[in-house]
Amino acid sequence: GRKPGLESIFISGRDHSVSLKPDSSAMHLLQQIRDEAHRFAITAHRKQRAKARVHSELQDIPGIGAKKRRDLLRHFGGLKEIKRASLEDLAKVEGIALKTAKIIYDALHGD
Repeated sequence: GRKPGLESIFISGRDHSVSLKPDSSAMHLLQQIRDEAHRFAITAHRKQRAKARVHSELQDIPGIGAKKRRDLLRHFGGLKEIKRASLEDLAKVEGIALKTAKIIYDALHGD
């Protein structure tokens, strides 16, 4: 793991690391850049995993293809909102007939 105060900075084209004082403003800036890059990557990864979970649950519903899943998610904003929707709300989504809305509703409510 990372050990505070023992940071190594490598510059492209150089064979050895550069040393900066742990309390220097340059070191603080580099640490903030590193931390922000890590935060960005972790957030993107979490969103990607969450999105995969949402899609997998909708993919289990017979007759619901990629387009209908996308239309439902765009209309409601997420799986939680789709689950909260009434049968009538589901049928209001463009491309979702009442019969399909009932299949979706029943699949998400265990009926």
